[in-house]
Amino acid sequence: MSVPTRTRARLGFGLIGPRRERQSITPDQLASLALPVGDDGVVIGVDAQDRPAVLGINRPTPYDVTLIGGLWTAQVLALRAAATGARIVVETARAQAWTTLAHAAGGGQPCITLHDVGRVPPQGPSAGSPVVVVRDCGMRPPRGRVVSGPWQSVLTLLPYLSPVAPRLIEKSALVGVQRVSPDEAAQIGRMMHLPAGETQALSTLADGVSLWCSGRDREFVMTRATDAETGLLGAARRVD
Repeated sequence: MSVPTRTRARLGFGLIGPRRERQSITPDQLASLALPVGDDGVVIGVDAQDRPAVLGINRPTPYDVTLIGGLWTAQVLALRAAATGARIVVETARAQAWTTLAHAAGGGQPCITLHDVGRVPPQGPSAGSPVVVVRDCGMRPPRGRVVSGPWQSVLTLLPYLSPVAPRLIEKSALVGVQRVSPDEAAQIGRMMHLPAGETQALSTLADGVSLWCSGRDREFVMTRATDAETGLLGAARRVD
């Protein structure tokens, strides 16, 4: 006995949904449509035109991010990534700086876990349970035991430019830079082939502003905290 057409399962797509009348519009009406189409991911702030800047951090391919910046920005990114359903694994030598955030996130669920440097166990990431590893290991982070892979991204935080920065920048798909000294700005500019104007701007950026670079794409982004984030993390700051 055959299965009725209306309930026959489509391989990989579940059951056929309900049928509704088709809707159509005229070509003159197309201009009136406004669809919020954009990248899927974590809203890390707004660009110079006050448009949302989105970081697609949960990916089926390895994804490495380096942030030369402050703890505040890294914690905002971790909190927002957790809100998308990712499990956040923090590898840090200053667990006390992350404890309040880990306890407050997830509504009692352990969505942010803390581990000593070099003590991160395998996480078993998947499409349904992506992982973001935040490495807050100081100026000279050792090579991590847990590396990026499918559905597991790694964000390495460097408080300032350090001898390991060239290696990390070279392997990273995305690099964020916050305010640094003029000497560091000049080094970063040469390393990342930045125009003179952007290089000079790196030493004058306001708290909460980052230059995000991916290949040839560059964007200055202002991270604005929500009221809840400000209550938990305080105001934006570059130095902790």
